[in-house]
Amino acid sequence: MSDVENLQAMVIFAKVVETLSFTEAAKLVGVSKSSVSKEIAALEVRLGTKLLQRTTRKIAVTEVGMTWYHYCARILSEVKSADLFIRQYHEEPTGSLRVVAPVTFGCQCIVPVLNQFVANNLHVSVDLDLTDRPVNLVDDNVDLAIVIRRDPPEHAHTTPLMDISWGLYAAPDYLKRFPTIAQPDDLPRHDFVLFRGPAHTLSLPFRRDKLKRDIEVRSRFRANNSTALVNSAIAQTGIAYLPDYIAQEAVSEGRLCRVLPEWEMDLYKSWVLTKSDSLISPRVRIFIEDLQQALGQES
Repeated sequence: MSDVENLQAMVIFAKVVETLSFTEAAKLVGVSKSSVSKEIAALEVRLGTKLLQRTTRKIAVTEVGMTWYHYCARILSEVKSADLFIRQYHEEPTGSLRVVAPVTFGCQCIVPVLNQFVANNLHVSVDLDLTDRPVNLVDDNVDLAIVIRRDPPEHAHTTPLMDISWGLYAAPDYLKRFPTIAQPDDLPRHDFVLFRGPAHTLSLPFRRDKLKRDIEVRSRFRANNSTALVNSAIAQTGIAYLPDYIAQEAVSEGRLCRVLPEWEMDLYKSWVLTKSDSLISPRVRIFIEDLQQALGQES
């Protein structure tokens, strides 16, 4: 028996088990009652065992038949899911897209993609929540979350986006006030502008070829907002340690310079998290594709 014939037999057998009626099963499948009877008989011959106990009044499922039915039900469920996936793939995106993203990364990198997504998909609305708190996709009732991690998230459904490298940035006039910073060991004599943490000092990692250095620096200005750190660095308060994408605009305008650009520092990655208990809707799938295309070019 071919795989196609075997699948048809599974469908018919499953309907008989679920309805306990050859007549009802035949109606559901769209064949004659005699065809159902012949299919079940042939199936039992091929499997070498009785699946159903039939009398003139009722149908009973044997123990083997019930076990085989559960296998059939799982296979048929997967077939239905595959069919649903293809139908959804070709559907036009509709409905509300609910997105959560970190505040600064969301403003600078996600909002531009969302703007284009809204323009290209007239039947989709967007609800964006910018927050730096931990997110639970189910409890917060969102379609997808953007997160930034050093290591891959422990989540069932993840999609990688862009790398997020970090670097040191200072105002040109600040750098003119001091001797040239030629190596990481020159840094401890400077003041730093850092993201707020439990300590006033931070060990900065440096990598170049096979060399690795960790230099401890001290901060006199700390904040929990990257825009504040950029503005403080521009105001010559100190050297800021920032994700490169945050400082990009200020660098292009000549208000900040990269310090020790030949050294690599921290490297994080942005990820998309989606719910793992359902098929991805067209609006979610298309937006993730847009994110990969837009942000993948910046990695």
